[in-house]
Amino acid sequence: MVVSKVAAYEESRMKRLEENKKRLEELNLKKLAQALSSPKSSPMKRVKPKIPRQPVDLSAVRRSSRVADRPPTSYKEEPIVPLGRRSHRPNSYNRRNLANRVYASDEDRAYAIDRAEALQSGLESSFPSFVKPMLQSHVTGGFWLGLPIHFCEKHLPNHDEFIALLDEDDNESPTKYLADKRGLSAGWRGFAIDHELVDGDALVFHLIEPTMFKVYIIRVNDKDEDSDEAPNVTELEVSTKRTRASEYSKNFKFFTVT
Repeated sequence: MVVSKVAAYEESRMKRLEENKKRLEELNLKKLAQALSSPKSSPMKRVKPKIPRQPVDLSAVRRSSRVADRPPTSYKEEPIVPLGRRSHRPNSYNRRNLANRVYASDEDRAYAIDRAEALQSGLESSFPSFVKPMLQSHVTGGFWLGLPIHFCEKHLPNHDEFIALLDEDDNESPTKYLADKRGLSAGWRGFAIDHELVDGDALVFHLIEPTMFKVYIIRVNDKDEDSDEAPNVTELEVSTKRTRASEYSKNFKFFTVT
């Protein structure tokens, strides 16, 4: 009984396998599987030959009939000259000079300060003034000039303002005074370069107007030139500055910031 059931099952299974095999042959699945498994060579891509680019004739530029009679436009770069600045000396500043900084000796620096203080003592006393020795940060690199705090709080505006610097030849240079930082920023760089300031120079700032300084420059490298007659030179300078300052005092009245 059991043997007959096994034989019937095997016969039924073999029959089903044959039917499935015929169906696969009808669907051609075997051929499709072989076609997918075998690599198919792709056709070679056609490479377009490179055509050399022809040079453009810049002279044959299409122009409007309205401007045909005008000269061609020049696109050459030209340096921009800042407005409101008068340069009375050649600009000898070069960034490469930063590597060759020359520092003034303590003796030369003290000598320039002494001469500046002597000059300051001869200025009109009704106009406030102060002496500012130059450091490398004032005349190279950063070009930032901090002013005495007590002087700023007493005599200068308590808000940002443009302050003019008037040199001994009456050449005016505008600078930007920053009240919070109590110093001169924009414009001071041009003044320092134009007047060839170096480390050790001593400057006398004389406030002749609410927003204008008269600036006197004492050169640190002038010591050797007038060392034999330094007292006479100082007296001459003081007399000259006193005369110039008195001329300004006739036209302007000093004020104090409150």
